[in-house]
Amino acid sequence: MKETEILIVGGGPAGLSAASAAANLGASVLVLERDGKPGGQLIKQTHKFFGSKKQYAGDRGYQIGDLLIEQCGNNPNIEVWTDTTALGIYEDGVVTAEGQAKHLKINPKKIIVATGASEKMIAFPNNDLPGIYGAGAVQTLMNVHGIVPGKRVLMIGAGNIGLIVSYQLMQAGVEIAAIIEAAPTIGGYLVHASKIRRSGVPILTSHTITEAYGDESVEGAIICKLDESWQPVLGSEQDLKVDVICLAVGLSPLTELCFQADCQMKYVSELSGHVPVRSEYLETTRPGLYVAGDVSGVEEASSAMVEGRLAGISAACSLGYGEDIAPKLQADALAELRELRAGPAGQKTLRGIINLMDKGGAVC
Repeated sequence: MKETEILIVGGGPAGLSAASAAANLGASVLVLERDGKPGGQLIKQTHKFFGSKKQYAGDRGYQIGDLLIEQCGNNPNIEVWTDTTALGIYEDGVVTAEGQAKHLKINPKKIIVATGASEKMIAFPNNDLPGIYGAGAVQTLMNVHGIVPGKRVLMIGAGNIGLIVSYQLMQAGVEIAAIIEAAPTIGGYLVHASKIRRSGVPILTSHTITEAYGDESVEGAIICKLDESWQPVLGSEQDLKVDVICLAVGLSPLTELCFQADCQMKYVSELSGHVPVRSEYLETTRPGLYVAGDVSGVEEASSAMVEGRLAGISAACSLGYGEDIAPKLQADALAELRELRAGPAGQKTLRGIINLMDKGGAVC
């Protein structure tokens, strides 16, 4: 049985930020990361971040990931177990995990779940053909392993992820046949869309895919226009010859552990799915279990890092660490979250938080 004061499940931007914040106050921390290297989505992100200096504006995602990994690696209060997957959180507080081909048991005093999110998929005929990827998988292939997925790509989804991955594909010499978006407007930042359009790639709003086709792998896709009722417009079909279809249609919080730990959960569409009810300081309805990052509602990595810091401070403070400075640190983190959510992109998250409260949640 491994004893630790704070166990963090997930070594992405939220988990690593939580680990540093808690350890800096004096708590001993164990981080479980299922991949071979911590960093989460950051290690595959080559674009520069927006925001202010404290949100690493101007730095690329993988650079921020390396910085967070270095901070945790240099802190004697932090232990990171890679290639280790959390399996369950039980009534007696014991957490089980699988790693190094062993079944592990951990007995933490506090738990922070920072498991992130998984990619959503959409249903259409032949959506199981080889050559159909989620956008995160394409980023992993290209930016981590240096492999292009194909020669000509149809991108489905014009949010920030779809636009950014499309541009990264173009930088790697891959042709983008089109970016299609079912909504009448793009969901990503105009600065990303403008770079795509200047390169001659069409961004087709109010369009969807009706089917993929090919014998052993993707050879093409049929797309069509949608009317104001989101119904296909007859006669608007286009046949695009592509060998890759990339889906960038959103993320869903990875909340299985929260469900299993018997946290109170609520479905909030603006937060992208079922999320745990939590306090202002990110403690769930299960005492001593905190959440941070996309597991609590899908946002940008900047918000995930601030939430991680807030959860780490809150968990450490509940153990008696940093009681003199923790309230100010918590207030600073909350103020930073309000700042990040003040723009147009943050309004969806704010609506989601309000809806969570209206549904009986404890969020402030």
